[in-house]
Amino acid sequence: MTEFNKPYNPLDKKNLGFSVAEALLEQPIVALPPEPFSGAGVYAIYYFGQEFRPYTKLSELNQNNEFKAPIYVGKAVPAGARRGGFGLDMTPGDVLFKRLKEHACSIKETTNLNLNSFRCRYLIVDDIWIPLGESLLIEMFAPVWNRFLDGFGNHDPGGGRYNQQKSLWDTIHPGRDWANKLQPNLKSSEEILSNLESYFKRHLKKEK
Repeated sequence: MTEFNKPYNPLDKKNLGFSVAEALLEQPIVALPPEPFSGAGVYAIYYFGQEFRPYTKLSELNQNNEFKAPIYVGKAVPAGARRGGFGLDMTPGDVLFKRLKEHACSIKETTNLNLNSFRCRYLIVDDIWIPLGESLLIEMFAPVWNRFLDGFGNHDPGGGRYNQQKSLWDTIHPGRDWANKLQPNLKSSEEILSNLESYFKRHLKKEK
């Protein structure tokens, strides 16, 4: 029996993930960071600016308030879930808002991005469904800051661990104080940007 002819199972893991993803995409677009709120869940960040020309093709998909292509997708889970538990019935606090605020600070610290060129949408979700929703969103959109320019979501590794390489994201978007202490990436900015153009040709053509 082909996949097309299989009976629809609403409790299938992938269908549950899609339901979370679709619910996120129905949420309004708001500023990054948004106004403070409580909860855990998933989110998508969008770039629609003009200041970083290598992102022009991506930005074009997010004009006229359409926001078709996120540049980054992420999640924020309660502390108990991060330690390996489910965090069921645990008050999540404002973990999702704090994560979005951290991202806003990272963008603001760069030398070649403008925070005003970014927007986000978020969805408060019961913690057991959060990782599944995030995985499906990344699969759907292949956001460039998830799949290619890794490092946006990184934190300061702390003293004694600055011998590691600077991430691709920090190489292209310099400015975070702690990232400046890391060793240079083996790839040059020119090489990364050339590969970035190829990435967009592969992953953005379906959105045109």
